[in-house]
Amino acid sequence: MSSVIPFGSGAPTGEGVPFRTPPHNYEAEQALLGAILLNNRAFEKVSEFLRPEHFAEPAHGRIFAACGKLVERGQIANPVTLKTFFENDGGLAEIGGTPYLAQLANAVVSIINAEDYGKLVHDLHLRRELIALGEELVNRAFEPQIDDPAMDQIGRAEAQLYELATTGQTEGGFETFGTVLVEAVRQAEAAHQRQGKLSGVPTGLIDMDKKLGGLHASDLLILAGRPSMGKTSLATNIAFNAAKAYREEVDALGHKKGVDGAVVAFFSLEMSSEQLATRILAEQAEISSHKIRQGEMSNDEFERLVVAAQELSRLPLHIDDTPALSISAVRTRARRLKRQHGLGLIVVDYLQLLRGTGGSSDQNRVQEVSEITRGLKALAKELDVPVIALSQLSRAVEQREDKRPQLADLRESGSIEQDADVVMFVFREQYYLERAEPARRPEEAEDKFNERYAKWQERCEQVYNTAEVIIAKQRHGPVGTVRLSFLGEFTKFGNLITDDHFEAPEY
Repeated sequence: MSSVIPFGSGAPTGEGVPFRTPPHNYEAEQALLGAILLNNRAFEKVSEFLRPEHFAEPAHGRIFAACGKLVERGQIANPVTLKTFFENDGGLAEIGGTPYLAQLANAVVSIINAEDYGKLVHDLHLRRELIALGEELVNRAFEPQIDDPAMDQIGRAEAQLYELATTGQTEGGFETFGTVLVEAVRQAEAAHQRQGKLSGVPTGLIDMDKKLGGLHASDLLILAGRPSMGKTSLATNIAFNAAKAYREEVDALGHKKGVDGAVVAFFSLEMSSEQLATRILAEQAEISSHKIRQGEMSNDEFERLVVAAQELSRLPLHIDDTPALSISAVRTRARRLKRQHGLGLIVVDYLQLLRGTGGSSDQNRVQEVSEITRGLKALAKELDVPVIALSQLSRAVEQREDKRPQLADLRESGSIEQDADVVMFVFREQYYLERAEPARRPEEAEDKFNERYAKWQERCEQVYNTAEVIIAKQRHGPVGTVRLSFLGEFTKFGNLITDDHFEAPEY
């Protein structure tokens, strides 16, 4: 009896209309199962990416699953040991019963190509999944729903395709430590050759770069703070500095490669691209953004603005101000930008304005934020770039005497804190002090009030035009506080003048 099963083919049916069967290769499935039954080591070559549901013939999937259970127990999987499990299997009876197991093993010529057979089975499974997904998309598009617009359908389709692509990868697995060491030494060499001796993308802020070692590829960095603390300003400062420091080299094959700084993608979900550009212009020209909006600039200030705009226009800084983006749309647009122009840093302002891709109305916000943070971390690893995501803080900060944020203050803090490689908080004590000017209490002696007022003034002077970036979590380095200068009129962060350094680095 032949080992090949006479399964159905794509013969024409009806009035010449061809009946198309989903792609499959039963012979490859048989060859793979026969190789496993002949030598169980063949199972190890395919078990990492192949699952029972990947087989087109359900009985083959059950045989593969049974082989896996026996191998995992340290037992031998062959026609004899499997016979007991399949004596009452109706599906197997249709294709020959338990004697079919022996036919599979006897028909195998070699086990050398077992992995190739496994990849073919897996590839055909992905094709069937693509066909099913396509049919679902077509049917859904033919049934328009008021609460299911086309763009949402496209977003879900992208998410499903991405999920199919990631789960469908057959490459990967372990690398030797020697291979990994070569890459680690290469990164260290690149850092050594850079002016700032950083292993990551420079922020342009000396003390922050010292603490973080730059922004590392594949890291998710959360930058959080209460309103008016300057989250967006700090993010735009970092984006500008990284883009300004961008430098690329051409290798022997003519390929361009960034060696310092970064091409930056800035997803501005809160502000329009014009507002963001005005803010960056104000920061760099050191002109109040209010003056720019009102047109109240002197001729000298306008000339400075034009010069700053000419310099900024050449920077590799790309802004997307589409509101209410889904995480799948962010992923798609970032991939496209990397393919077209390269990409070294992603900034998202801000995390809570992103949407998940589930499309389910019963999905609560915590679950949605968890999906978003996982998606941003996966994006950082996939594109091998740092991702900075801004985040709001809960009002619990305002209830404490010390207003410095803590990890527990993050909204939906569980998933954000868990997925982030670095969590930083922006804190400006000056903001709170200015709103806490002492008032004279009833029956308080004048000298006591004057003493209290003097202490308040002294503290205001100490923190005037300064800000703190509190690094509350860092997987690769120390935590602590970085002090920066902050020019509120221009919403510009910079290096705080100390004995160690007096000015910002020039790129």
